[in-house]
Amino acid sequence: MAIHATSEEKNIILVAVENRQPQIYQLLSKSKLRANLRTNSMFQAWDKDNNNVLHLAGKLEEHQSWLIPGAALQMQSEMKWYELVKSTVPKYLLCQTNNDNKTPADIFTENHKDLVKEGGEWLNKTSESCSVIAALIATVAFATSTTVPGGVKENSGTPILESHPAFDIFAVNSLVALCFSVTALFLFLSILTSRYQEKDFRVDLPWKLLPGLTSLFVSIAAMLISFCAGHFFVLKDKLKNRALPVYVVTCLPITFYTISQFPLYFD
Repeated sequence: MAIHATSEEKNIILVAVENRQPQIYQLLSKSKLRANLRTNSMFQAWDKDNNNVLHLAGKLEEHQSWLIPGAALQMQSEMKWYELVKSTVPKYLLCQTNNDNKTPADIFTENHKDLVKEGGEWLNKTSESCSVIAALIATVAFATSTTVPGGVKENSGTPILESHPAFDIFAVNSLVALCFSVTALFLFLSILTSRYQEKDFRVDLPWKLLPGLTSLFVSIAAMLISFCAGHFFVLKDKLKNRALPVYVVTCLPITFYTISQFPLYFD
């Protein structure tokens, strides 16, 4: 028989979940004391409103113990927290109702409907902006990859500058920019056409966003390298060794922008 936990006398499991303490909850659920805790039905207790541990995990409180930039990533964390608690309790608690006749799933959906909407809007804006940039890079990269600096030999049709290392750098990076920009474009389009349901924020949408941003940054870097390598043939006789610092300065803006996006990757 489960223990009833009043508002003044909640057990440690309910308190840990209510205050969003995943480390403490994981420690309790994985420790050697787990068998004794389960014997005492501490994982199956409820509060004065008949909310079990899953009901509490499904609530979205204002005083959250963690806040992540971006509504979509915040929703992903909420899903992971709910799934963590769900994996440690008996299955029958999923169907148990509280005093308002609501199951844990009902509580989770009701409390997170605004966050799901905000997450969808955030992903839409991000994907729209990034897809425009990816399309522009793909257009430029396609034109660049079909252009041969210096022209070709009339007799053999081979590039005149093929023996120069800069030509190989130009050819390889123009192709890399084209491939990664097209990949990024399709990934962002797949996000735009998603249904933005709760379960999509768990794995599907974040793992489309991360490769999409990575592909976009790689394509931008490859496009800049390709441009510098192609332009090197123009400046090499005039600036000689001073051409390299010029290209480094040219690439600084995208470098700073990429570094500024690292927190998003870590989150």
